[in-house]
Amino acid sequence: MPLRRTTLLVASIALLFVGGLGIRSHSEHRAGAVPIGAGATDHVIDHGGQTRTYRVYRPHERPGPAPLVVMLHGGFGSGEQAQRAYGWNAEADAAGFVVAYPDGAGRTWNTSGDCCGASARDNVDDVGFLTAMIDEIGQSIEIDRDRIYVAGMSNGAIMAYTMACRTSFVAAIGAVAGTQLGACGNPAPTSVIHVHGTDDANIRYDGAPGRGIARIDGPPIAEVEQHWRAVNECAPPESETSAAVSRTTAHCGDDRTVALVTVRGAGHQWPGSDSSPALEMIGADPPSGEFDATAEIWAFFAAHRR
Repeated sequence: MPLRRTTLLVASIALLFVGGLGIRSHSEHRAGAVPIGAGATDHVIDHGGQTRTYRVYRPHERPGPAPLVVMLHGGFGSGEQAQRAYGWNAEADAAGFVVAYPDGAGRTWNTSGDCCGASARDNVDDVGFLTAMIDEIGQSIEIDRDRIYVAGMSNGAIMAYTMACRTSFVAAIGAVAGTQLGACGNPAPTSVIHVHGTDDANIRYDGAPGRGIARIDGPPIAEVEQHWRAVNECAPPESETSAAVSRTTAHCGDDRTVALVTVRGAGHQWPGSDSSPALEMIGADPPSGEFDATAEIWAFFAAHRR
């Protein structure tokens, strides 16, 4: 599927953010695994000549290997902000999975397709960083390697698609208010759930150039989903609508699924997340209250293995 490029007007990507700019400290991670107990711990890893940081949330002990969800913040966000805003820790406590919250270089992710900000300008190897982070977490926690999932918001959602396109270990991705950019010619089959508002003006549902500092010029969201239905050899999709939320679901080979959740009237936001004055001050759209995207994405992840 031909995917259009992103035109960057400046090096930053302030309107592909998801919020707070909290500063945090990290425990230094040197050679060897760092023990990770229940709760959140901060870590440092050297990759590609850069010092990269990430946070891990681990619920109380559960029997057997744990699924891992990697949650990718939006442009100008952070791992700490993503942990605070999207409610993944509560889901992890209830279901017994581990969550990783990595930090993008310069608060952005290099997704290819000329996106985004400092990470794209400096050609940061974010696929390599995230892969190394997952391997490092696996040294300290018994991870189910068939149940590694990647979720993302905005620039982070684009990065989730990049991981699906360029790796073979991701069982499923969950993309919210994002799109797919760059080449994705021969990806491994991967289950996909995509959540998008019809009134998103930053990354538009119809694929037209978005507003703001980073004018994302991607394909229509329906075209992205059709691409993954072809990759996964899916049956024709089935649709249902309840109030403002429409769901299109295609069942595919090897028990994979490609699903699109469309929220009528919603903008550039994560449905069910927490709003904040910092988001409102710089023009973020208020979160839709129509449904809980985190709960829906986790239910989707829980039904799929690699």
